Amino acid sequence: MRIDIVTIFPRMFDPFLAEGIIARGVKQGVLDVRVWNLRDFASDRHRSTDDEAYGGGPGMVMLAEPVLRAVDAIREGEGSPHIVLTSPQGRVFDQRVARELAATGWIVILCGRYEGFDHRVHEALDPDEISIGDFVVSGGELPAMVIADAVGRMIEGVVGNAGSVEEDSFFRGLLDYPHYTRPEELRGMRVPEVLLSGHHENIRRWRKEQSLRRTLEKRPDLLERADLDEEAKQILRQLENEKRTR
Repeated sequence: MRIDIVTIFPRMFDPFLAEGIIARGVKQGVLDVRVWNLRDFASDRHRSTDDEAYGGGPGMVMLAEPVLRAVDAIREGEGSPHIVLTSPQGRVFDQRVARELAATGWIVILCGRYEGFDHRVHEALDPDEISIGDFVVSGGELPAMVIADAVGRMIEGVVGNAGSVEEDSFFRGLLDYPHYTRPEELRGMRVPEVLLSGHHENIRRWRKEQSLRRTLEKRPDLLERADLDEEAKQILRQLENEKRTR
């Protein structure tokens, strides 16, 4: 999987690529993450990447030409990557989108700043606009890291235990079940007996029930599009009956 990131603040990605899951994926050669300094593609001696907006108004607008030059350089002789543009106007990023992007094999993330890009970037590239939520951050670098991390961990070999990825919250459309480790008792709070029983089938069913219970209580909207098997549907009906009779 290759991920290219275009930004005016490339050093923000140094710690991101030095530690953690993504750094390990790069070291193992499973991920190829490249960070490009947009200023390297500016056309003036000041290495400008933004200017005032035509028509007036507050804030600066990212110049189109450096962005297009950067994308041309990334594409040169190597194919057609999937272009992603971080934007509050984009579709909301979730696990489904992460899987979709991972399946492309190669994405380029354009990090916006200020009032966004000159609209000719959109016209020329027709990017996949993606938002990580309905809130404001200072620029596209943090969203780019979130996207790169979520997409990168989907690639086989990045996370040491593939089962960990499959059990992540949202991987199957549900919230995760509770986790416990030593000691068995802490300040009067005990680990559920089923987890100490060694009975694998009972543990599996308990975890599925807890996952459904959490989702029903905290994010019932997820259940509308979750892919549930017959056992899960039966457990969910029982939980819904419990909720109605409280």
